[in-house]
Amino acid sequence: MFIISHYPLAVVVCFVTMLCWGSWANTQKLTTQSVPTTIFYRDYTYGILILSLLLAFTLGSFGTQGRSFLVDVKQADRQSILYALVGGFVFNIANMLIVVGIELAGLSVAMPVGIGLALILGVIVNYILSPIGNLSLLLAGVFAIFLAIVFSALAYRSKATTDASVNTRGIVASLVGGFLMSFFFYFVARAMAPDFAQPGRGLLTPYTALVLFAIGVVSSTPLFLPVLRRFASKPADGEIDYRDVSRRNHRIGMLGGMVWCLGLASSLLASGEAGYAISYGLGQGATIVAVLWGVFIWNEFRGAPAASSRYLTLMGLFYVLGLALIIYAK
Repeated sequence: MFIISHYPLAVVVCFVTMLCWGSWANTQKLTTQSVPTTIFYRDYTYGILILSLLLAFTLGSFGTQGRSFLVDVKQADRQSILYALVGGFVFNIANMLIVVGIELAGLSVAMPVGIGLALILGVIVNYILSPIGNLSLLLAGVFAIFLAIVFSALAYRSKATTDASVNTRGIVASLVGGFLMSFFFYFVARAMAPDFAQPGRGLLTPYTALVLFAIGVVSSTPLFLPVLRRFASKPADGEIDYRDVSRRNHRIGMLGGMVWCLGLASSLLASGEAGYAISYGLGQGATIVAVLWGVFIWNEFRGAPAASSRYLTLMGLFYVLGLALIIYAK
């Protein structure tokens, strides 16, 4: 299977994760203008599963290092399989809450608040699992990200003074989702072998863990969809059936899932060289990408007071500082 064996390449791949995780929500913005959020989300999870299988039977099955996908599945023990599936369950409810936050508060607010919190807690949790990197630099980077979240919340508050449509439930949903999101990577990492080139028996390679994670996401979706129906549905959504949605919109939803899945695959592969904390932390720098989309493409802060722009600028500066510190932690 294909693995990453150099730290500089691992950092580059982490930036691929950042780009993917910060961009997938554009597909939600595109489709949910005319498609119920629940239908978009089903297609999104199908996209995650489809790409995970494609990667497993290609990059995960060719080459001389590690174990091929099918061989790895056959030798996996129950505990490793369960960890990967639980990772999918935890991610799914967390991501649904962040999707609710995007619907209610906008991309440029929900992502910094939710994913920023997930980054802070996730770096700490994953460092405990695999203590790779300078702890002081990691903590300094995490603190800079925390300040970025504060400035994001201040920008949101400034906007709220002039925008009656702002709904604080979006921030609450994003915070809860971010808290849960900080733990999904830990479960997936627990399922994987620390040495991808010579994986221990019973443990999983990144490609197998990704497929089982995706199965956990798809299988848990029917359990969690009521969350979306309760908080993110529009009045006419109940009148639209899955078969009523155009193939184009279904494909856009699946594309969103594939983009996000490519990000997770990149993060898992990079973790072999970078360590779980650094790999996860850099990937969650996706927030700055999402803010750029929300501010400059979707115009989510159009008409907001000048204070909002200043806070967003400070948010971006501290986020970049935090990411730089995390990179130099190793």
